[in-house]
Amino acid sequence: MISQESSLQARSQTAEQQQISKEFAFPGDVDSLASSRQALMDFLAPYCGGEGEELDIFLTLQEGLANAVLHGCQNDGSRTIHCRVEIDPAEFVITIRDPGPGFDPGMATESTEAGTNVSQHGRGICLMRSLMDEVTYRHHGTELHLRKLRAANA
Repeated sequence: MISQESSLQARSQTAEQQQISKEFAFPGDVDSLASSRQALMDFLAPYCGGEGEELDIFLTLQEGLANAVLHGCQNDGSRTIHCRVEIDPAEFVITIRDPGPGFDPGMATESTEAGTNVSQHGRGICLMRSLMDEVTYRHHGTELHLRKLRAANA
């Protein structure tokens, strides 16, 4: 079962300056992956500027959540993936945090030309980097930070 910590916050002086954030918590198993991604998309989709932007976020969430499930949680539903979504007029910021041991973010190269063997590992990272404006890892790779400029600002 998916739990959503409803800390939906709308802080706005005017509609153009509205900032919205929401926290999510999901089980760390493959069986929960599709419903977890869908819960995030149900929240994000109304703020997307079109199908292209929505698809970019959808595919990125699929890869980011799959990595958290498989590598961070080892497909263990008793472990929890935490996500935070922040939306403001300029951008989407999505943070996915897992309880795993992490990895060396330096090994997540910028492109396949830098020597990544994408036949085994790294396809998701390459895909996320091609769809987002910024992809960074923090806390030894246990936190994935995604930044996407909103369509009107891209």
